[in-house]
Amino acid sequence: MKKRLAENNHTIKSFDPILDKLFGEVGTELRNESEEKAYAFYSGKLIEDARKHANMTQLELAQKIGTSKTYISRVENGYVEPKVSTFYRIMSALGCSIQVVFS
Repeated sequence: MKKRLAENNHTIKSFDPILDKLFGEVGTELRNESEEKAYAFYSGKLIEDARKHANMTQLELAQKIGTSKTYISRVENGYVEPKVSTFYRIMSALGCSIQVVFS
């Protein structure tokens, strides 16, 4: 018996109404706070994935950039969002390059 894959109608839907309902409309305090938390989480996961790809421990990364293992852990878990300059230092220490692409 073959499984039938769900058909995709290739329509793009906006998630704004869902986000509005959950976190308030764009520009509201709750929505802004929620987006900041989402950015911190995403940044942390990006750093964690890059660190693991580089086969480096949190302690090794911390030592390379002159900070603590606790700070790296807090960044990776989305509790702290690093300053842009720190983000660049972290990514550089992990052997990553950052590219800005204009669309």
